[in-house]
Amino acid sequence: MSSILLLTSSPRAESLSTTIAADLANKIAAQNAGSVVVRRDLAANPLPHIDDLFTAAIRKPADQRTAQEAEAVKTSDALVDELLAADTVVIGTGLINFNIYSSLKTWIDNVARAGRTFKYTESGPVGLATGKKVYVVLASGGVYSQGPAAGMNHAVPYLKSVLGFLGIADVETIYVEGLAFGPEAAEKAIGAAKARAEEIALAA
Repeated sequence: MSSILLLTSSPRAESLSTTIAADLANKIAAQNAGSVVVRRDLAANPLPHIDDLFTAAIRKPADQRTAQEAEAVKTSDALVDELLAADTVVIGTGLINFNIYSSLKTWIDNVARAGRTFKYTESGPVGLATGKKVYVVLASGGVYSQGPAAGMNHAVPYLKSVLGFLGIADVETIYVEGLAFGPEAAEKAIGAAKARAEEIALAA
């Protein structure tokens, strides 16, 4: 059975990143009998930020944690399990202040766990969350995939860097951009993103 992890992070009720990401995840599942979509709406159900209790707890073996420490990492453990179980990950985010939503960053902080999603070795860190394909649906008012504003797109480089650190190198971005450039430009961008999502789903 294939598991598809869907992460959406936009606080907007009619978010294009959320709509297209969800549509992509569901279409991939429809192409693969027995597939299940595990969804985390990080905006509607925000995760707790990591704190001192959490950071102390993850540095201890599970059987040596206090009851409070065990509770502090309970959600993180569940998130890590979801990520490791997934064959495909679909991430929906808008570009805000040139990067991802803070809700998505908090998810990353919860799943980047030494000993679980990566490990330290004599030759450097090694990712443990291997064998996955990630699709990032990135919506923005401007154009950041290319052109003069491309250097301000810190979302995609960051996601590729941190996912690569966890052992996930196969990352594709579906841009829904130029949405602030008028109705015609927005319609074209949405159409192109939906078409690419359809191509991906059919090939899955």
